[in-house]
Amino acid sequence: MSASKTVVITGANRGIGLELARHYAAEGCDVIGVCREASAELEEVAARIIGGVDVTTDNGIQKLTDGLSGQSIDLLINNAGLLQDEKLGSIDFDSIRTQMEINAYAPLRVAEALVSQIPSGGKIANITSRMGSIADNDSGGRYGYRASKAALNAFGKSLAMDLKPKGVAVAQLHPGYVQTRMVNFGGLISPEESAKGLAARIAGLNLENTGSFWHSSGEELPW
Repeated sequence: MSASKTVVITGANRGIGLELARHYAAEGCDVIGVCREASAELEEVAARIIGGVDVTTDNGIQKLTDGLSGQSIDLLINNAGLLQDEKLGSIDFDSIRTQMEINAYAPLRVAEALVSQIPSGGKIANITSRMGSIADNDSGGRYGYRASKAALNAFGKSLAMDLKPKGVAVAQLHPGYVQTRMVNFGGLISPEESAKGLAARIAGLNLENTGSFWHSSGEELPW
C-alpha cells in the first residue's frame, strides 16, 4: 500500500493484527485499529484506534460505523478471530456458535457495514485459515474452527463476486501457523514473518485473482 492510504484492521491490538498494523504504519499508511481493548503497542503505531468494539453485536457495528463516518477505506482487514477445540463425543455447541459469530458472521457484518466507504481499487482481506479447507482436512476435530473458517471462505468468495463490478477485490488469506496467544505461542513462524507474507499477498490482489484462497507464503489453497 502506498503512503497516505487508509487501512482498517480488526483485532489490531495484538498478534497478527498488531504486526499488520506495524507493517502498514511503516509504509506510511494511516492505520485505524479496531479492537475491544486497545494495547500500548497499538497506540504506538495506529493513527487512530476505535476501541470497545465487539464486532459480533449490532451495537459494536454501530460504534464502528460511527467511528468511521465519512472515512474512505483503501484496505479493510478482517483479522479478529477465535480458536477453540471440540472433540467428537464432547462437542460444545455453544463454543461452535461463538466461533461462527466471531470468525464468520463478524467479518461479513463489518464488510457489509463499511463497503460503501471502500472506493474502486480498494481491497478486503479476510484472515481465514487453512483449517477452513474441506479438501485439506486430513486430521478431523476442531469442528467449530473448521466450520467457521469454511463459512468465512464462502462469504469471502461471494463478496468477491458481488464487489468485482464495483472495482473492489477480496482475498481469503491463511497466515500460516503463527506464534501467537491463540496457539499458546507454539507456531512455526513469527507474527512479523506472517504479516510480511500477508502484505505481499494483499499487494498482489487484483480483480483478476479476486476471491482466491492463499497461504501467506503465496501458495493457492484448495477449497
